[in-house]
Amino acid sequence: MRAVKLRAPGGLDSLEICDVPEPGAPGPGEILVEVRASSLNYHDYGVAAGPFRVLDGRIPLSDAAGVVRAVGEGVRCFSVGDLVVSCFFPTWSSGRPFLHGFETTPGDGVDGYAQERVVRPATWFTRAPKDYDPIEAATLTTAGLTAWRALVVNGRLRSGEVVLILGTGGVSLFALQIALAAGATVLATSSSDEKLEKLRKLGASHTVNYRTQPDWGKRIFDWTGGRGVDHVIEVGGAGTLPQSIAAIKVGGHIALIGVLTGHKGEIPSTLLMTKQGRLQGLVVGNRSEQEDFVRALETTGIRPIIDRTFPMEELADAFQYQNTGKHFGKIGVSF
Repeated sequence: MRAVKLRAPGGLDSLEICDVPEPGAPGPGEILVEVRASSLNYHDYGVAAGPFRVLDGRIPLSDAAGVVRAVGEGVRCFSVGDLVVSCFFPTWSSGRPFLHGFETTPGDGVDGYAQERVVRPATWFTRAPKDYDPIEAATLTTAGLTAWRALVVNGRLRSGEVVLILGTGGVSLFALQIALAAGATVLATSSSDEKLEKLRKLGASHTVNYRTQPDWGKRIFDWTGGRGVDHVIEVGGAGTLPQSIAAIKVGGHIALIGVLTGHKGEIPSTLLMTKQGRLQGLVVGNRSEQEDFVRALETTGIRPIIDRTFPMEELADAFQYQNTGKHFGKIGVSF
């Protein structure tokens, strides 16, 4: 069967398609999954293009949706033919976080899903939402669950609250849809007026171009009448945190998810303190939360926003497109 491997020291030109042995029959507690789709995340890009350390021969991609083709002894949660979705932290089934790093994350610490078939423990997957196709389902592992945990699990999102999303990547657009489904108001930023128009069509009540309005945190705060927003989906990191802190209300919540603007920068800690804001870092979520998320998607009818889909053979091109920042929503990979 075919797989994509990364050759050390990494870089998109080190991605190669090769033949690998078939995984064999599933053992007790395992399932054989025919991988149908994946989707790209910036964590995957960091593994493929740097600066993350690459183990020679590592198979990338943390997200997967696929069809169960065989089940091992003792497996009761899945049947042959089920469409399933992978888990970002396969060993974190429920409860409070206990993992530090990505040693168990597919596509990083262990081989990922850029391959046609895998045998893995059944607990490494959840079922996919009913009526989702594989590309849609493959967006849930990382981006979808991150947005769900940020707003619902950690943020305790309530109807009538105000949510600020930054940019138009997968996490931000999932957060927009989750917030609207919960009866919240959504505000959004982007550097593209074209993307801002798309955000308004999706339901954003107010948008700000952060390139033409670098004080966007104050602009957002003023738009709320001086109250501030309840939640910020902070995907930028150090470079955008000062503006996010300016935008929140007293007692507001900032979900620190990404570091797209870099790892270091000055933070107005006094303002965060006087606003009594809650700055909480998070990395995706656990299997139980993913199961809750799948049920919520079926109840609300939310469907992922897919920008483009590339075949597995064009994975390097997909990463290059991701790096341009032109996408609106998720980038899919088909198998």
